[in-house]
Amino acid sequence: MITICEVGVRDGLQNESTLLSTEQKVDMLSMLTDSGVTDLEAVSFVHPKHVPAMADAEEVLLSWDRPAGIEVAGLALNERGIQRALHSTITKLHVSMAVSNAFNQKNSNCSVEEGLANLLPNVQEAAEDISVTAILATSFGCPFSGKVNEMDVLSMTEKFLHAGASKIVLGDTTGMANPYQVKQLVRLFYSQFGENIPLGLHFHNTRGLALANVLAGYEAGVTHFDASLGGLGGCPYAPLAVGNVCTEDLVHMFHEIDVTTGINLDKLLTSARTVESWFPKSLPGMVMKAGKRSELARS
Repeated sequence: MITICEVGVRDGLQNESTLLSTEQKVDMLSMLTDSGVTDLEAVSFVHPKHVPAMADAEEVLLSWDRPAGIEVAGLALNERGIQRALHSTITKLHVSMAVSNAFNQKNSNCSVEEGLANLLPNVQEAAEDISVTAILATSFGCPFSGKVNEMDVLSMTEKFLHAGASKIVLGDTTGMANPYQVKQLVRLFYSQFGENIPLGLHFHNTRGLALANVLAGYEAGVTHFDASLGGLGGCPYAPLAVGNVCTEDLVHMFHEIDVTTGINLDKLLTSARTVESWFPKSLPGMVMKAGKRSELARS
């Protein structure tokens, strides 16, 4: 069985010019959990000037009647964001840092070393009270400098684990990964840290390889993947970043190869079509347009 962390309500919405209401976000969360999704990244605690779509983070969490057994995470990038997160109703904290020096310099005006010096002490303090997942952005490549050294990914992983992070997610921030590269980095990760350290993968479909990269990660032993309803997504700090791997397309793929997800695909497709109606455009998801393969095979 695989686990999907649904990031559509956070990563999916943060780069959209259409700003959804708090009520729509709550409806989206409810539709997703009704579909069987049990793990969600719902908000980010960032300054609304930088990411207006996340301005109502606390309001979304307070307005949502979260069902029992549902894990909900919030993303924070600095001390202020972490403090806001710890005073909210999240059950898990997500923090993020880019492995690439060039990416950090462009977007945070600091080096990796400087960024970690500021972030890690806050992670260590937060980990005393809540489970922390560290998301390593640009793990598979940087839009500014190109290749990212695998040893740098492993080095940053070690630092976050030492600070108390209980899970690592390798992020393909602008869709630069390929399946061979994914398998190689996953194998290096497990060789270095063992298979008892929870590992997740986060892919964007910028170059059409997101599902292929998910399958490569699964074949290398990973069972946790981030995904976004309808294929929504993008990063306001990364050029050419398009949507995340689409949740319903990912679920369809795994169901077709008899891998359990615990998610009702029909309900998920209905949710995706509903959310698509809130935007003045078609969303990238494919299965909601083409239909399930199993249905076509029976017709």
